Amino acid sequence: MKKVLILVLTISILPLSAFNENQLDQLKKTKQCSNCDLANAKLEGVDLANANLSGANLKEAILEGANLSGAYLKGANLEGANLEGANLRGATLKSANLKGANLEGANLETASLKFANLDVAYLEGANLKGANLRGASLKIAYLKRANLKRVNLGYANLEGAYLVNSNLKGASLMGANLRRANLQKSNLRRINFEGVNLEGANLEGASINRSYFKDVNVKNVIPPHSVTCNDLDCLLRKK
Repeated sequence: MKKVLILVLTISILPLSAFNENQLDQLKKTKQCSNCDLANAKLEGVDLANANLSGANLKEAILEGANLSGAYLKGANLEGANLEGANLRGATLKSANLKGANLEGANLETASLKFANLDVAYLEGANLKGANLRGASLKIAYLKRANLKRVNLGYANLEGAYLVNSNLKGASLMGANLRRANLQKSNLRRINFEGVNLEGANLEGASINRSYFKDVNVKNVIPPHSVTCNDLDCLLRKK
C-alpha cells in the first residue's frame, strides 16, 4: 500500500510536458502548425518568421528572443508566454490571448493585435509603433517607456494601465477606456481623444500639445499641471 501511495504521489508531482513533440518538430521543419498544442514548449531564439501558428496553444511557452516577424498567430493562446525581446514585427495576432505574457523589449511594430487580450501583460520598453490594437484589452498592462507612436488604440480598454514615460504621439484613441491609467510624463501630442474615458487618469507632466479633445470624460483626471480636473477647460489649461 505504501509503495502504491508513493508511486501516486511521485506521478502527481512530476512536471508535465504539455506540448506535442511531433507537432513541435513539424513547426521547426515546416513553420506550419495551425491549431497545434505547444503549451510550455521551449522555443528560445528559434526562427519562426512567417510561420503559421493560427489557433495554436502556446500557453506559457518560452519564446524569448524568437523571430516571429510576419508570423500568423490569429486566435493563438499565448497566455503567460515569455516573449521577451522577441521579434513580432508585422505579425498577425488578431484575437490572440496574450494575458500575462512577458513582452518586455519585444518588437511589435506594425503588428495586428485587433481584439487581442493583453490584460496584465508586461510590455516595458516594447516597440508597438504603428501597431493596430483596435478593440484590444490592456487592462492593468505595464507599458512603461513603450513606443506607441501612431498606434491604433480605438475602442481599446486600457483601464488601470501603466504608461509612464511612454510615447503615444500621433496615436488614435477614439472611444478608448483609459480610466485610472497612469500616463505621467508621456508624449500625448497629436492624439485623437474623441470619446475617450479619462476618468481618474494621471496625466501629470504629460505633453498634450495639438491633441484633439471631444466628448471626453475627464472626471477626477490629474492633468499635466497637477490640479485635479472635472472639465475639459481645466484639463487644457496651462500652468
